[in-house]
Amino acid sequence: MASLNLVEAINLALREEMARDGDILLLGEDVGREGGVFRVTEGLQQSFGEERVMDTPLAESGIVGVALGLAIYGLRPVAEIQFMGFLPPALDQIISHVSRIRNRTRGVYTAPLVIRVPYGGGIHAPEHHSESTEALLVHIPGLKVVVPSTPADACGLLKSAIRDPDPVVFLEPKRIYRAIKEEVAADMEPLPLGRARTVRQGRDLTLVAWGAMVREAQQAAELLAEDGVEAEIIDPRTLSPLDSEAILTSVQRTGRCLVVHEAARTAGLGAEIAAQVSEEALLYLKAPVARVSGFDTVMPLPKAEHLYLPTPERILRAARRILNF
Repeated sequence: MASLNLVEAINLALREEMARDGDILLLGEDVGREGGVFRVTEGLQQSFGEERVMDTPLAESGIVGVALGLAIYGLRPVAEIQFMGFLPPALDQIISHVSRIRNRTRGVYTAPLVIRVPYGGGIHAPEHHSESTEALLVHIPGLKVVVPSTPADACGLLKSAIRDPDPVVFLEPKRIYRAIKEEVAADMEPLPLGRARTVRQGRDLTLVAWGAMVREAQQAAELLAEDGVEAEIIDPRTLSPLDSEAILTSVQRTGRCLVVHEAARTAGLGAEIAAQVSEEALLYLKAPVARVSGFDTVMPLPKAEHLYLPTPERILRAARRILNF
């Protein structure tokens, strides 16, 4: 098996799926000749031609609208939005049409399309390049929302997303695009959507984190282990549908829950997870559910973004508070 980073694993999934199914095509800004701003689609236009890997104008609404038309026609488009901050122009298409087409047509038409979106901070990018608004997408009925945290997960989950009969927004944590390497099998089987992964087993505390925050949670768990505290880490992998059962089962065993996300705190997905744990596992809790998150502000410019993003130290402090409750 090859040792790949996240970029290479996503590229591998796209390459293998395009070779498997001639109805799969890619479209987006600079995805063809340039291979994408992060080089995720590098080499694919050379392998599959301009009719299947298409550069588009700078028009996010047009990219998603065209992808929807292709999907209804019977193809399986994979559209790229260059940064999450550029997604709002496409939200009309996503909310009004992409997510509703199955319901609107009573199942006559579906939208088997994937919208790839690099998201999150940590790369010292300017305004509109570091957003983490996954909770907004989770709130749209009819969409699946997927976030990998490792190269192998990225490859397997993207294959499932491409094969899914309904629309999937595939969020790629660009902070770890090249920060993690692991072995990824060629022709690996797709990973099922809607199923969480237990990253680390523990008995004292459940940490729920996704995307780039899984690595921060792992570092915090290692610090806790030095004090004899065993933290369990649950990575949902799919935010919608959310594998609530995996989270609740863990919390029922550990009695404590801490949710970590880099998105703004108010109405973030951490609030939903906290509500579900409080509703379904209240009598198992030894302390209130806690959250470590970004702040209710615009992501700062590069020199200050380290003050915004959750760190292992912030996670450690929050964990100790609930452990000592």
